[in-house]
Amino acid sequence: MHSNALRSIFTFLATWRSLPPYEMASYFFMFFSVPMLAAGTREYDARFIEITLFTAVSLYAGFFAALIWNDITDADIDSVAHPDRPIPSGRISTKKFFAIAVFFSLLTAGTAYLISPWCLALTVAAALYVTVHNVALKRIVPIPAYSEISTPIQWVVVGLFGYVAVWSRLPTGSGLSITLPGFGSLSTSTGEFWNMVLVAVFIYFTDACHDIPEGIADADGDRSAGVRTFATSFGEKSAARVALIWFVLSGFLGVTLFAATSLSYVFLISFAFLFLYTGRYFLRLWQMTDIHSIKAFCPIVGRKGFNYFLFSFDLIFLDLLVQRALRW
Repeated sequence: MHSNALRSIFTFLATWRSLPPYEMASYFFMFFSVPMLAAGTREYDARFIEITLFTAVSLYAGFFAALIWNDITDADIDSVAHPDRPIPSGRISTKKFFAIAVFFSLLTAGTAYLISPWCLALTVAAALYVTVHNVALKRIVPIPAYSEISTPIQWVVVGLFGYVAVWSRLPTGSGLSITLPGFGSLSTSTGEFWNMVLVAVFIYFTDACHDIPEGIADADGDRSAGVRTFATSFGEKSAARVALIWFVLSGFLGVTLFAATSLSYVFLISFAFLFLYTGRYFLRLWQMTDIHSIKAFCPIVGRKGFNYFLFSFDLIFLDLLVQRALRW
């Protein structure tokens, strides 16, 4: 009976959203790449491989948990903007979806703890933030565009988690060190700390630039629910301009990341081509004036922008893997 229940859960998840295989694989590459970037030139011994695997499992489970919690809390918005999603379409009850979300949340917390209490603390803090944001803040905070300003912070956790995992198990220096009872030590150098900040900012703007076009496409549902996005706060045309500015800023940050970390020209050259290819869509969106054309084109730009976000980390993973292979 239990095996049938598990099989039905996995069958549902396989058809839950239209997530293409390359996207599902890209998440793993992303979750592997951040601890690899944090490790720098460190040898990939058994401890590091263990940390990286647990990081990938924890973040992947957290990704599913966050999406499911979002579907549960945004069921009223999705009934207007995405009626084909599980709860509005009646494919699953809120109660069953809640149980699945709890399972992935526990898996996230458990694997985070296996890395270190520091990672567990970060996971709990992120979960509390996401919960409060989804349930209340994005609907009641009066700041214009608050929802899209704050949502990318959920992906920033990926960058913070990868660095904290390495620093708590494989210290990268002693310039900055924190020791707490029950947590152990968290140690790194000043330079690596600022590299983590750079990765976090890069993640923020690279994710934010694709959120804005998707917000334009969902503007009607967001307005009905009182959610403040760039589109609902400033209008669809202004939101399209902000998306282009955020995209250009993400490109600058990508080049800065190459200059500051152990990334090589394998990343820089590939990233430049990816940036130019994706930029055509953001530029075309910015040039549009007809509101109906803008709304029709935004889902395409949102998908291209999200692929840009994912593929940037695929390139980081590929670059670091090539460098490691050459050392071997």
